[in-house]
Amino acid sequence: MVVAPAAPKLSLQCESIAADTTTIRSLDWDRSRFDIEFGLRNGTTYNAFLVRGEQTALIDTSHAKFRDTWIPLLKDQIDPCSIDVLIVSHTEPDHSGLIGDLIDLNPEIEIVGSKVALQFLQDQVHRPFRSRAVKSGDELDLGTNPESGIHHRFEFLSAPNLHWPDTIFSFDHGTGILYTCDAFGLHYCSDDVFDSDPGAIAPDFRFYYDCLMGPNARSVLQALKRMDGLPEINTIAVGHGPLLRHHLSHWVSDYREWSGQRSKGESYAAVCYLSQYGFSDRISQAIAHGIGKAEAQVQLVDLRATDAQELTALIGEAKAVVVPTWPEQPDGELQTSIGTLLAALNPKQMVGVYDAFGGNDEPIDAVADQLRAQGLKQAFSPLRIKQLPQGSDYQRCEESGTDLGQILTRKKSIEALRNIDANLDKALGRLTGGLYIVTASQGEGQRSGAMVASWVSQASFKPPGLSVAVAKDRAIEALMQVGDRFVVNVLRQDHYKPLMQHFLKRFPPGADRFAGISVLDDAAEGGPVLSDALAYLDCRVEKRMEGPDHWLIYALVEQGNVADLDGRTAVHHRKTGNHY
Repeated sequence: MVVAPAAPKLSLQCESIAADTTTIRSLDWDRSRFDIEFGLRNGTTYNAFLVRGEQTALIDTSHAKFRDTWIPLLKDQIDPCSIDVLIVSHTEPDHSGLIGDLIDLNPEIEIVGSKVALQFLQDQVHRPFRSRAVKSGDELDLGTNPESGIHHRFEFLSAPNLHWPDTIFSFDHGTGILYTCDAFGLHYCSDDVFDSDPGAIAPDFRFYYDCLMGPNARSVLQALKRMDGLPEINTIAVGHGPLLRHHLSHWVSDYREWSGQRSKGESYAAVCYLSQYGFSDRISQAIAHGIGKAEAQVQLVDLRATDAQELTALIGEAKAVVVPTWPEQPDGELQTSIGTLLAALNPKQMVGVYDAFGGNDEPIDAVADQLRAQGLKQAFSPLRIKQLPQGSDYQRCEESGTDLGQILTRKKSIEALRNIDANLDKALGRLTGGLYIVTASQGEGQRSGAMVASWVSQASFKPPGLSVAVAKDRAIEALMQVGDRFVVNVLRQDHYKPLMQHFLKRFPPGADRFAGISVLDDAAEGGPVLSDALAYLDCRVEKRMEGPDHWLIYALVEQGNVADLDGRTAVHHRKTGNHY
């Protein structure tokens, strides 16, 4: 049954997925940004589930934007007062946005979730509610459905940091369905309830992992170990995107492989945050994402929810530690965690500090001075957030993370350069290319970037298209997702050095790449057009293909112009093939 759209870009879908089990999917077709400015290529969904035994359980709700349609649809399925239990997988608002409405409809409903989740909910719903805290190994017995004869017994698995500290999985032994909320999900909106077309969703599945799960690869592996102890899982019911059933072993194998790769070795950065305090969680994710772009290992650590023993281990074993400002008057539990954090630091580590922008933060300079007094080296300049965080602030945090990640991987990068065969190195260096400046911008004064490029080539005639290879740790890569626009500025042979030298400089995080550079206002939609360029091409990203250290971007060329028909393109000649 499909309900008519409540708005042009929002719709609901209600389908049976197993005996006594129904999903209510909220389809957000055109959502283009999620969390910390991660670009969405294909919208997203917010999935909830109804399971009927002798008792009835609802697993998660939806985003508040669906209130006017989701609640009536739920009432069509069941009297809300007949729902005995609400299982809260985690409390991020896109899954918990209608919990308050549900409590109003059914004050006697019992809310089941992790201890941390229930604490978070108290601050979110501002209503009294019945609750039960659960952890790994605990069970919830809904009894046997009299019509199907199936016994629905739920077993819980703690999965902290995937990707919030309050996450818990629930497994229905009656149907073999594992409910994982964010884990194993993807931002992909379609009418397909299940993973019927793996080729279509695979890029978004990987992108979602890289953005949200990769920074907690160690936690992913712990969750996979707990899953290995369950009977056979036939479906993973995710909170975003299609449910995983037809190619389940493939998706689980991907998580295992990717997380194993990210957890190899001992050099990692621990990025700390304070759950539900200011913008700490989002800013920490931006920093962690930047570190990961440099192929460095990273682990997000919630100072509120991580127990003292685990916190000591994660901080003490890290090569670098990033900490937020904290409240000037932290509560006793948080004060203990801060003390544990400070005690676990050692002089061999690098430390960075960022403003949590929580409203009553300890001044960032006071926190930085406290860390410096312990003899710790600075990982990057303190990240000061003086306004409600904007896209440019998240970009600065991401770039600071990338700089730190490059420091952590410097030794490995040097070894890789030395390992290439000398003759092969010289032969690769004989491949030539033009010289270009790729530019991109999104939002007025929000995010912008530029890079020197030589790996640019025409890739199609009809429609006109080109390819650009972009190193994974380039800041501009975040502005070149599917659907984004960018500009290729073609440099001219007789006048390319000033522009090339300017854009080859190492810019501090968040610096304006175009300061002092003449540009043509509003010449192209994708980004700045340089006044001294020979020509420009305004492009829209159509596809991305991942390579070992680069993204290969295929883009359609939507417009362009030439400043000098007699001008010649600058050509780049290299002597070696193992670096630019």
